[in-house]
Amino acid sequence: MRRTKHGTDSRKFFDWLEISARDLLAARLLIEQEQCYDIAGFHCQQCIEKAFKAYLIDSTGVLVDGHNLTWLCRQAAKHDKTFKRFMEDTAGMNRLYIETRYPSDINLHLNSDSIKQIYNTARELYDYICNAVYDGDGSLDDD
Repeated sequence: MRRTKHGTDSRKFFDWLEISARDLLAARLLIEQEQCYDIAGFHCQQCIEKAFKAYLIDSTGVLVDGHNLTWLCRQAAKHDKTFKRFMEDTAGMNRLYIETRYPSDINLHLNSDSIKQIYNTARELYDYICNAVYDGDGSLDDD
């Protein structure tokens, strides 16, 4: 397992969930503009990445390094088998980390339906992790 031992990143799970919530909010707002679907996708990826890191800090006391959602999901599944159901979704969302921010020869083809599905997956994972670490009290309100 890759672990971060140095640096200035917080080792407090609630700090990671707070910023994860901001990414989810940014994605929700950006979905309203078609030309921002790619940026909304990036914020969904970031929401999930930070939520996984929060979960792993809470579960292990260690801040792990990395951006690969599938790897992070696999680490979380070691502590809660429910995360296995998100493996396929997280694998598909890995492209959102780089290809939403840099020109690519292969278009992501994000449309209204696909970005809403991506957002819903991010929201579901965020809510699940909040429920896991806060025992049902940490979920972001809809509005």
